Amino acid sequence: MSVLVTVKVKGDTAAFRQALADRAGEFEKISAASRAQGAIHHRFGLGDGFVLVVDEWESPGHFEQFFSNPDLQGFIASVGAAAEPPEITVAETVASADQF
Repeated sequence: MSVLVTVKVKGDTAAFRQALADRAGEFEKISAASRAQGAIHHRFGLGDGFVLVVDEWESPGHFEQFFSNPDLQGFIASVGAAAEPPEITVAETVASADQF
């Protein structure tokens, strides 16, 4: 059973957008590490004062182990995240006739 994970991080979206361009190699390394630790899908979205992460993981434990890494937390802070904790939602994936 995989899980969908959303992470809503308040912060400076302009700084985040710039980091996507300036630090692409670091994002690629983190992506490779996440796949090695159980990530299946990953996307970012930008809203008004927040970054939304939408992932699919093999299990909640795989995500928790990856996300609790102090180096990852430092990277998140360095690309514009506010100091407050992110809003995290974890939900079981289910199949439906209308999915695509």
